[in-house]
Amino acid sequence: MVEAEEIWVEKYRPQKLSEIVGQQEIVSRLQAFVTKKTLPHLLFAGPAGTGKTTAALCIVRELFDEGWRQNLLELNASDERGIDTIRTKVKDYARTKPIRDVPYKIILLDESDALTSDAQHALRRTMEMFAHSTRFILDCNFSSRIIEPIQSRCAIFRFRRLSAKEIEHMLKRIAHGEKLTLTPDAIKAIIYVSDGDMRRAINVLQTAAALEKKVDEKSIYDVNAIAKPEEVRRMLELAVAGKFDDARNKLHELLIDKGLAGEDVLEQVHREIFNLKLPERTKVELVDKLGEFSFRLVQGANERIQLEAMLAHFGLIKPKS
Repeated sequence: MVEAEEIWVEKYRPQKLSEIVGQQEIVSRLQAFVTKKTLPHLLFAGPAGTGKTTAALCIVRELFDEGWRQNLLELNASDERGIDTIRTKVKDYARTKPIRDVPYKIILLDESDALTSDAQHALRRTMEMFAHSTRFILDCNFSSRIIEPIQSRCAIFRFRRLSAKEIEHMLKRIAHGEKLTLTPDAIKAIIYVSDGDMRRAINVLQTAAALEKKVDEKSIYDVNAIAKPEEVRRMLELAVAGKFDDARNKLHELLIDKGLAGEDVLEQVHREIFNLKLPERTKVELVDKLGEFSFRLVQGANERIQLEAMLAHFGLIKPKS
């Protein structure tokens, strides 16, 4: 029987807080809590793939060592998001005493911004009642979706997107560990595709490496069904220059040959507008129009017609200083 290949995100996940990449200020504050074993309730907020869940697991490992699994209840709130989960699973676990010499156990609520309003109101009382035996770690993408009473009970840490240098460091470490040849262009492509998301960067690298041990720029874009930045930029330059037919042909290449969805094209267009050699005022007008067509696609309009209309509007905008 062929053994399943290990998922690199888990294989290279940091085991200690000091190993986490790119969140040094947050790590140092969390390390102080762990050293003194005086952990408050924690709320981790920030974009996906920036180390929130990893930080929570590192805290538990460092507090409980080998017995960390017996002292952790991990729930994904996007799956178990109702009030019944809080009243049963969470409350029952919070009642029990911790194992080992740490005076509390940990409940990790992943994707906690998906909890319903009723569940959050039930959770705030549970956090208060069992604070002597349980600490809660909530992680989310949008802290604004967490009710104020819960936020006031937590120490809030905001994780930032990872820089290109930090992602490059991790990619080179994995390439060395997996004996891959990773070209500089491939690293740049992964950084562009991942947009500060370390988890996505690692998954992109593993997917490309499944084809061959030498990973180059072409393999990165091929496995991700994403257009090269220069292709999108060229389409925009043609549109702004009034060459509608040429821009339209480029668009069809992206939609048909590359298989991109309309929203994927819009997302890349948004990123590339700021790389065009145009006056700032013109870029403002382009982004303004882009927002209008993004709304139309969300409302269910035909993506090909709307994207062509967007290019037509771009052609009507005259560069302004």
